[in-house]
Amino acid sequence: MQYKKLLLIPTAFIFNLLFIAPYGFGQDKDGVFIDGKGIMRWAENEKEVKGFGINYTAPFAHAFTMAERMGIDKEKAIDEDVYHFARLGLDLYRIHVWDTEISDTLGNLINNDRLHLFDYTIHKMKERGMKFIITPIAYWGGGWPEPDVKTPGFAHKYGKDGSLIHPDAIKAQQNYLAQFVEHVNPYTGIAYKNDPDIIALEISNEPHHPGTEDDVTLFINSMVEALRSTGTKKQIFYNITQSVPLKQGFFNADIQGLTFQWYPTNLMAMHELKGNFLPQVDVYNIPFADHPDFPSMAKIVYEFDPADIGASYIYPAMARSFRTAGMQLAAQFSYDPLFMAHINTEYGTHYMNLAYTPQKALSLKIAHAVFHDMPLYKEYGKYPQNASFENFQLSYEKDLAEYNTEEKFYYTNHTRSNPKKTSNLKEIAGYGNSPLVEYSGTGAYFLDKLDNGIWRLEVMPDAIWISDPFGQVSPDKEVAVVNYREQEMSIKLPDLEQNFVIRAINEGNDHGPKAEGNKFTIKPGVYILNKNGQQTDAWSNDKKIRNIRLNEFVAPKSTLDRFYVLNEPQNVAVEEKDLTVSFQVISKEWPEKVSIAIGRTKIPAVRKHGYEYEATISSKLVREGFMDYHIVVEGKETTRTFPSDIARQPSDWDFYAEEKYRTIIVRKDSPIHLFEPLADFDYLMKTWNRGVRLVPSEQAGAADLKVDLDTLPSYQHQDDVTRDYSMRVYIGNKMKGRIPDLELMTKIRIEAETLYEEDVPVQIALISTTGETYGGIITITSGQKEYTLSINELSHVPMVNLPRPYPGFINYYFESPLNNPLDLSKIEGLQISVGPGINEPGSRKGFVLQSISLVK
Repeated sequence: MQYKKLLLIPTAFIFNLLFIAPYGFGQDKDGVFIDGKGIMRWAENEKEVKGFGINYTAPFAHAFTMAERMGIDKEKAIDEDVYHFARLGLDLYRIHVWDTEISDTLGNLINNDRLHLFDYTIHKMKERGMKFIITPIAYWGGGWPEPDVKTPGFAHKYGKDGSLIHPDAIKAQQNYLAQFVEHVNPYTGIAYKNDPDIIALEISNEPHHPGTEDDVTLFINSMVEALRSTGTKKQIFYNITQSVPLKQGFFNADIQGLTFQWYPTNLMAMHELKGNFLPQVDVYNIPFADHPDFPSMAKIVYEFDPADIGASYIYPAMARSFRTAGMQLAAQFSYDPLFMAHINTEYGTHYMNLAYTPQKALSLKIAHAVFHDMPLYKEYGKYPQNASFENFQLSYEKDLAEYNTEEKFYYTNHTRSNPKKTSNLKEIAGYGNSPLVEYSGTGAYFLDKLDNGIWRLEVMPDAIWISDPFGQVSPDKEVAVVNYREQEMSIKLPDLEQNFVIRAINEGNDHGPKAEGNKFTIKPGVYILNKNGQQTDAWSNDKKIRNIRLNEFVAPKSTLDRFYVLNEPQNVAVEEKDLTVSFQVISKEWPEKVSIAIGRTKIPAVRKHGYEYEATISSKLVREGFMDYHIVVEGKETTRTFPSDIARQPSDWDFYAEEKYRTIIVRKDSPIHLFEPLADFDYLMKTWNRGVRLVPSEQAGAADLKVDLDTLPSYQHQDDVTRDYSMRVYIGNKMKGRIPDLELMTKIRIEAETLYEEDVPVQIALISTTGETYGGIITITSGQKEYTLSINELSHVPMVNLPRPYPGFINYYFESPLNNPLDLSKIEGLQISVGPGINEPGSRKGFVLQSISLVK
């Protein structure tokens, strides 16, 4: 009802807003113009605009609040993070400004400490050569993840919905936008409307428009008019993905481009997601891309992240799909400020920081290279073909992303790939081992060539996740720690030769390693490596390479003050076979001894690499039943037993710990349990539906999955609409210990019952590590409780992209181009679908699922 108030604006004014005369954007010789094909180009040289970077919220909201509570020097904290952005090579910053914290209800700009810190952030980034997408209006409160508090702005008064329809809120936004872009940054002396490093202004963050297409055009043009009244010639963008049915209203508005987002794994899973998600980012399909007005619009990505994924293989794949879709700028959401990254409280579903997520940060660096190297709109086929493109290689199985050119070699994990031309290399960024660098630590490292026989080495401290960073967060709960332990390293670069000189140059670093051949020990810091006899006088500590000073180094202090043991017990193993247990022991100093205790029997563990240990339990001890064990860590001054972390050993008379690690030991021909509702429900990837829930079972200590659907929901898939409700669960952990037994398994057994008299077809499918999906349909019938599907009769079916992504128009299915026969040893996912085989999707469907297993 309130929306009609907007239409009371005088008719002449409405006409002007709907048909604003275009400004001469192509004449803006100081910045960016958009050509006839919707491509942003630099006015000075007409080259394509490209940029890739991060969202970063330190000046506002929760980050600002936490800095206040922790007594953090905010400007110093920003300096540190901006150095890491430079270290990663990122060149783009996007932020939705918390307008509610820097405005009043009339839209007047409040020059307060938050705006001051924002100005400072822009200034420091400009010093590093970064460019900007600024979104002046966020509409959000500043509390998340805490409750919002009262703030002075119009968004607090009207809310997001009210801000889009209330005449006074619209006036406030017009006033605010004009004042915001006219604000002069005191550090640069430049008003934002004139700042040459601001590529684009995105009016607001994710507006959900009601009304008609004309209403949308009217609203947008009223905001554009406010911005243009200041004389700014910046390219103005608007988000379309929240209101796609009103798309013509966006095309009719006086904007130069559209903004998009991508959260391919949804948000807030509350745990780390497992499995191969490369099929899910295979393509960024835009269903209105064939609209005649679409090609002339510039396109940028204001936010993206594969939320709740800890792996490093996926960012370059998303960057590839963005470039194929025509995106020129993209900003990951959101980079965690260093001072609070150890607790990940800002956005628990996201986690990105060079010090605490080194492999993910390196993946972001590689994604940046994708944006700058890959031609716009180029296609590379479907996954897995497109896992190799240009100079990039992606591997889910190895959790590896690589960038390999004649001058640059980046990798996110251990790799055996050889650089294309070692003698031409100028930059190496990596984690773990490669043919050029071997490193036993768990932090990122960087090698920059300064001259022939002279390199700069930067080594970050070891990063260790001590709990799931995507679970429930709290300022009192550390999810990651860093360690400054001395680690082993070897570097094989031809121009350094053997026995090269190593000199620490960052402040406070007194480590003096000596290379023996090409091997040495190293601590976190910055070093100059030079060939024996090579002069380095020209490379003083304050000299710059690109946009970083030679001796710059930023890393958090270590909070590691005790032992941690990180162990995920194998779910199941087969009797009378050796059982290898792999785990990590985290400590400041190497333990004296590490062992596995089975009752009073102790089995020594061996350190394999870095913090990784391994112990083998003899087949004589592996008998049908439950293998319960502890891990005992003995230090110089203390002995701790895990998982309880107590200062006693199982052999002590007063050992009281009840917690233990457990692996189920079964016979070779025992069923392989793929889905057990009580254990697996929390990990089930699905769209929320009130009719899908866990309910008590008739069997003691068990539960059932109840699926009661009034109607099948609708989803977009390419140009079609599909009716389906699917669920997926990762089962790789359940298959791991049973690989040798898979040849015995011939059927899938399903225990289920109908809720109503009507039969319910349900598709059960197995998903491979490459996304190939093999399924068959059972019909759950009244009076029957057990069903089987023959493994040999399963056929290729589409994989449903779960969890469902944002935006919702992304393809519902992934259909693999491969046609390989089913190999059970490569299966890691289980898909349960209600939709295939159903002729009446509008009728009620209901059943109860007790279990799914592989059987002989």
